[in-house]
Amino acid sequence: MTDTTVPDTRRRPMRTALFLGVAMAVTVGSALGFQYIGGYIPCKLCYEQRMPYYVGIPLMVLAVLASLIKLPAWTTRVLLIIVGLLMAYGLYLGIYHSGVEWAWWPGPTDCTNVAGPVDTGGNGVLDALDKFVPPSCDKAALRILGLSLAGWNAIASLVLAAVAFRGALSRR
Repeated sequence: MTDTTVPDTRRRPMRTALFLGVAMAVTVGSALGFQYIGGYIPCKLCYEQRMPYYVGIPLMVLAVLASLIKLPAWTTRVLLIIVGLLMAYGLYLGIYHSGVEWAWWPGPTDCTNVAGPVDTGGNGVLDALDKFVPPSCDKAALRILGLSLAGWNAIASLVLAAVAFRGALSRR
């Protein structure tokens, strides 16, 4: 009788990849919820902070598939390392954006709201689209327990990077 179950050395990275994929989807889904349901318009840096998630989620799907079709274990581990690096970059972006919001350092010059609110001049919203100014990167739209969404993203990225690196480098 042969054992057809996946050995634990394969299951652990697969479970880690599955967890990361779901956690990343929930994180970016929350950001999209704040945007489309809550009405919080993201700034340029907010959009940049989503990129590691948009790249990382498909990589975690590939990692799970690689484990399921029994590719060499190093394949899943390499994908986990890549996602760990992406989340480390997300941590950097979250800290950078938080620092801009707390005025610890200047933000990008193309991410400030110098123009103020848009005046439609009575011509309606469609005529004002060319004059739309996105929110400034140096103003936190929302703070939860004292942290802006960028700060919470930094914490989420730190945790997800740690999980990815631990899953990739664990030999148990």
